[in-house]
Amino acid sequence: MTQATVDTQVIESAVELACRAPSLHNSQPWRWVVGDAVVDLFFDPHRIVASTDSSGRQAIISCGVVLDHFRDAMLAAGWTVNVDEFPNPNNLDHLASIDFAAADFVTDAQRDRAAAMARRRTDRRPFQAPRDWAVFEPALRSAFEPSLAILDVLADDARPRLAEASHLSEVLRRYDEPYHHELRWWTAPARESEGIPETALPSDAQGRAVEVNRRFPASGGVGQGSAAHDQAKIVVLSSYGDTRVDALCCGQALSAVLLECTVAGLATCTVTHLTELQAGRDIVRALLPNPAVVPQVLVRIGVEPGDEEAFEPTPRRPLGDVLEFRR
Repeated sequence: MTQATVDTQVIESAVELACRAPSLHNSQPWRWVVGDAVVDLFFDPHRIVASTDSSGRQAIISCGVVLDHFRDAMLAAGWTVNVDEFPNPNNLDHLASIDFAAADFVTDAQRDRAAAMARRRTDRRPFQAPRDWAVFEPALRSAFEPSLAILDVLADDARPRLAEASHLSEVLRRYDEPYHHELRWWTAPARESEGIPETALPSDAQGRAVEVNRRFPASGGVGQGSAAHDQAKIVVLSSYGDTRVDALCCGQALSAVLLECTVAGLATCTVTHLTELQAGRDIVRALLPNPAVVPQVLVRIGVEPGDEEAFEPTPRRPLGDVLEFRR
């Protein structure tokens, strides 16, 4: 691939779109640096949600999502990308160096995935069952390279065990004051460009209807809505190890899953608290066909409730806070 310099505006637009990627509590733990012909992605350790994600694993998964989003945004803009992951062995916060070459053509699928970034949101309300799942599941499995992660679809009868894992996580953290302080901080109304706004949280009734979701300290501002029992399909993304490489790869697979669902008109909610503590992770692992894998993240997939007020887009940090030019 012949390396090429890309116009500044194209890079800015792609980074801005990529930063619609989800992250733990909307912490946005990434930093971009643009050189003459290379864009570098860095993990920002100052944005770890410390008590919830002490190892930074979920932050690295989030960076994997934003990396894959950026790749798709550049493809839609007419540029193929070459990603060199962890290019500096002395700095593991340097996650990727990316260079570019002009694409021969852009497919409709590439445009669709880029367009989906602006529409995708984390919907914590109960879902209706996804239609035509048997047809969609193979497409979902082919949305990312198998080397990135293992995708398993849990049977409906696994939900009681998942609910048990969710409840166990709550019990183990009942007296974890730093954890509860973080939840209050990231959901406080004062957060303007980070954190979870009130409108993105479910009402009390909706929260109780989704037994596998994380419990937040305040009810949401999206109205009471329907509190019908959640009928979402639940998928698990796992890896064979638990290193930074595994987390970054899993994040890229998660990006593909979320965007593919959005293109198909399906709602999604990433569920991470079930794998934050070892006890919950062990319960999830026991539900998988291969006990040797390491469950990293779960995703609820379904049809969003009808006749609901549309969500406002969750805010993001200003582009100048996450993007630096060194040309």
